Amino acid sequence: MSDKTGTLRKVLSANIKKYREFLGLTQEKLAETAGISANMINDIEGCRTWISDKTLVSLAAALKVETYRLFLPLTVSDNDMATTAMTDLAQDLQKIRKDFNSSFDSALKSRSLKP
Repeated sequence: MSDKTGTLRKVLSANIKKYREFLGLTQEKLAETAGISANMINDIEGCRTWISDKTLVSLAAALKVETYRLFLPLTVSDNDMATTAMTDLAQDLQKIRKDFNSSFDSALKSRSLKP
């Protein structure tokens, strides 16, 4: 394994563990949510295995983070993680509101056009 690959694997492993612990999830619960085995989570967090793109996306969704965040070096505190999580949630909420308003406006328009 090259030094860069080893570093990337360590960052990914540490981030998965950090986000999992931040959410208060056990390895078993994360595995269940992501649809993989608890042994796989253990091997990922222990830097003993690499993961497929499909597994990466599943883990990010289970951890409620954007996939790219799992590759960012761990230089942030728990407070920064909370701020990041809140920013992500605010963006999701903004999108939901926009979608809802658009659907609501469309429903009102279609209803007002009927005799």
